Amino acid sequence: MAETNWIEFTEQTNQRMAELRRAMPEPAKGFAALASAAIAPGVLDSKTKELIALAIGITARCDGCLAFHARAARKLGATRDEVIETIAVALYMGGGPSMIYGAEALSAFDAVS
Repeated sequence: MAETNWIEFTEQTNQRMAELRRAMPEPAKGFAALASAAIAPGVLDSKTKELIALAIGITARCDGCLAFHARAARKLGATRDEVIETIAVALYMGGGPSMIYGAEALSAFDAVS
């Protein structure tokens, strides 16, 4: 498997998402509001919520989720060890496919440092 350039992948996905937001502005605004509310600190801090999102991205095998949530977790101060523990939980919940996507998530996290 060729190594993913997560920076280029994220930039390309951002461009595609911008086009989609322009095509459907009201649903996009609603989704952005949902994302902001879901990640806002509450009982759980935002970093923990981003790590949860990363784990879900692994089990859902969503490349875009890996790229965006690895970057967000990094910005919120997540460490490589925290990401590895997050991958372990995703592996427990998602089996073999999560092991493969866990490796991809770690690659994405390392690339955004």
